[in-house]
Amino acid sequence: MKSNKGFTLIELLIVVAIIGIIAAIAIPGLLRARQSGNEASGIGSMRSVNSAQATFSASCANGFFASDLAHLALAPSGGTPFIGPDLNVNGVIKSTYTVTVGSDTAGAAAVAACNTVAAANMGSGYFATADPADISMRFFGTNTSGTVFFGAAALAMTDNSVDVGTPLQ
Repeated sequence: MKSNKGFTLIELLIVVAIIGIIAAIAIPGLLRARQSGNEASGIGSMRSVNSAQATFSASCANGFFASDLAHLALAPSGGTPFIGPDLNVNGVIKSTYTVTVGSDTAGAAAVAACNTVAAANMGSGYFATADPADISMRFFGTNTSGTVFFGAAALAMTDNSVDVGTPLQ
């Protein structure tokens, strides 16, 4: 006796075709979700820098700001760092974004900060950028104003730039 159990080749091809169609529909949505997640991380990094700089300036540096991420990552005596360990050095890559902090008024402070940051490494303002590895994503930047800006190309941030991109709502 011959057994007719199992699937025919046509039935298997139909199932594979259906799976292919579903994958073709789902993959672009997955890529958009991933891009949105990475952009949210870039925005979060800019907000973290703003918060860390405000705290550093108010509590540790007599109104001055750190000129790079490494100085924000230094903890004051008996305290905690001003920024998290994931943003502890300029040029760090977080969720495909390269995050940097700078100052074009460095060396403005007269004395060292409470976390041993030398006066030469502080300024009366700061700027930060988050540049993506994938240029189809948005670029982000912020500065002393605390506003987060975005643009389709790298932002030329300065301590007090106001027209370098579109302010984030």
